[in-house]
Amino acid sequence: MLGGPAGNIELVIESPADVAPRGFAFVGHPHPLYGGALDNKVAFTLARAFLALGWIAVRPNFRGVGASEGTHDQGRGETDDFLFLVDAVPRLTEYAGRFGAPPQIALAGFSFGSVVAARAAEALTRRGNPPQALALVGTAAGKWDVPKVDSGALVIHGERDETIPLQDVFRWAGESEVPVIVIPGADHFFHRRLTVLKRLLVQNLLGADASSLPSPPDGP
Repeated sequence: MLGGPAGNIELVIESPADVAPRGFAFVGHPHPLYGGALDNKVAFTLARAFLALGWIAVRPNFRGVGASEGTHDQGRGETDDFLFLVDAVPRLTEYAGRFGAPPQIALAGFSFGSVVAARAAEALTRRGNPPQALALVGTAAGKWDVPKVDSGALVIHGERDETIPLQDVFRWAGESEVPVIVIPGADHFFHRRLTVLKRLLVQNLLGADASSLPSPPDGP
């Protein structure tokens, strides 16, 4: 737990095994009012991909979810909490002195969490401290006001997404001139496609050469 802008924030922090961490990756889960939580399988898959790449993965519960205090705030307060965690987590005692310079920051999210991650990335960029990586999965374009993102952002979507139509994501991505990786046959929750999703994340995040990294395990 960390005390945030609206009260305690429940979160899970996982560190990579047997490797010096490269930084912190913050992962946002889907919509709180529709069952979204930090243990969502797509958010979990995002975290596992970052762990495979040597990042410390941070998954918070948004306001009003699990033991997190506060109430759902339509993405505004959730973005504030994300930014708070970006500042607060690297300062925790267990991480003090582990990085010779300010640690790298990555932001990621699935569905509603992608909106929060994109808005947080926009805010950090305005501060002059853009994230080193941004990964958006099932981006909720069309349903939410998703800001433009850097053309280097990683955007992955399911061909048969029944919640966020692929064409809505194409229209949004066109404004940012960011490519969209499409997983054939995948629905919004990537049923039976999580292994493919994880592989694509590992291969594409920061342009990493996945052949030099440990293979991520199958399944969520």
